[in-house]
Amino acid sequence: MRKSMKLFSKVSLASIVFSLFLVSCSSDDGSIFDSPGDDDTVATLVINQGDPSKDIFTAKANGQVGTKVPGRVIYTSTDITQRRLYITQNISGAGDMPFNDFDLTSSDLKKALKADGSIDLDGATKKEIDFTFDLPVPNIDNGSIVYSFWTTTGKGDFRDPNKRKALGVGTITVTVGTGTNPKAEVHSYTGVKLYAPDVEGRTETFFSLLNETVYKINVGPEFRAFWDFGYYYGVSGASSGELASFSSTATYDANFGFPVEGLKPSDTEDADETLNEMFFGLSNFDVTAFDNITLSGDLDVVVKTNSQNITNLEVGDVVEFVDNYGKKGLIKITAIKAGFGNNDFIEFDVKVQP
Repeated sequence: MRKSMKLFSKVSLASIVFSLFLVSCSSDDGSIFDSPGDDDTVATLVINQGDPSKDIFTAKANGQVGTKVPGRVIYTSTDITQRRLYITQNISGAGDMPFNDFDLTSSDLKKALKADGSIDLDGATKKEIDFTFDLPVPNIDNGSIVYSFWTTTGKGDFRDPNKRKALGVGTITVTVGTGTNPKAEVHSYTGVKLYAPDVEGRTETFFSLLNETVYKINVGPEFRAFWDFGYYYGVSGASSGELASFSSTATYDANFGFPVEGLKPSDTEDADETLNEMFFGLSNFDVTAFDNITLSGDLDVVVKTNSQNITNLEVGDVVEFVDNYGKKGLIKITAIKAGFGNNDFIEFDVKVQP
């Protein structure tokens, strides 16, 4: 699979280097993080549940390409336990992406990263976090880099800050040059290949529009929020025509006709865990029209359907979709190896709004 999004091809992300980290004001001592010093020149976010009168939800800074801008986050709660910190980065309006490209030279810091890329706040009674860091300034001529920060009470979702949100969202905007972003380009993914499902979840059957990654279901529950749709070939009791098919993650078991182990949360996992919906329809776009789409606005014409699966897919078909987060896109089918076996697959290209 090759990512061809032009913007990111010229962006070289420097690593965030955590300097002295979190300090707890609760009885939860022994944090791996320490308190930073005060510095009025640092772009600072302040959110205090007990005294919101001095909250600072937005901060700004000017940046030079190739340098780093200092920032600070101070989130204080009274009766909410902050268990994880989520950070996203949005370069020139190209869409929020998970940001966890840290300088992992410390073994303690490695332990602080959860499997989904969020930061473990090191303890069950975190009431205050306070840390400083360096924000990298990517190589862009003009525009803004927006970093967003929020904490959660448990496993959250990089695309949905309201999921188990504790405090936030705060944003630090770094301006480069005039600060004017170019027109947003679509995210383009080529050569995506999904395999016919295995009931034990051992095949790469699901795709994430968030990070252009294909997933095996049995990779674990940390990644459920990443899965958008999956592939199957034929369903239980279906007519012979319903062969190559896509389904949203939320309706996959029902559409496929067999329960896939690990797809849905078990009784011992989060009771309120939800799976992503996604809505499909066959498009009037042909292959040439698909190939000519470059800007996000070109996809505004896509209309949301009521169907969370689409069947009878053939090479050359173009499928419209609207995902769980309201983003619109197209899928172009480029190859199908027909069959139910674990080595049978569908291959496609994707264009989706940032």
